[in-house]
Amino acid sequence: MSSPIKQRIKPSLMFTGKHAGKTEEAIHFYTSLFKGSRILVVERYGPDERDIVGTVKFSSFTLGDQVFNAMDSSLPHAYTFTPAVSLFVSCDSEEEIDRLHGKLSEGGVLIPLGKYPYADKYCWVNDRYGVSWQLFFKK
Repeated sequence: MSSPIKQRIKPSLMFTGKHAGKTEEAIHFYTSLFKGSRILVVERYGPDERDIVGTVKFSSFTLGDQVFNAMDSSLPHAYTFTPAVSLFVSCDSEEEIDRLHGKLSEGGVLIPLGKYPYADKYCWVNDRYGVSWQLFFKK
């Protein structure tokens, strides 16, 4: 299992717990938000494999020029996503941060969108899949 784009370190997202089975939906959602993004590979579990047939065994996608991997796991785990690790996005405009905030804050707001000493606009949010995002804009 490897991505066609060579990048030594790639964030890897495992959708588990209440988000198990949502990998494909999530990667379509994420790639729709960022210009130049695309899904590179989707491999699914088949019969006689360790997870639900048809769910994502491995996927690779880009958000801009950053490659990510993602997978489903319906097996019981003592962990899921945590805000301790987040995806940090440097936005190019106020319009972009406002749009992304509207789309990515469905799972909750950790730090509200606003002006801060270090940013013209900033927020920290959780999306509908439990992934944590920091959105940053500075003129």
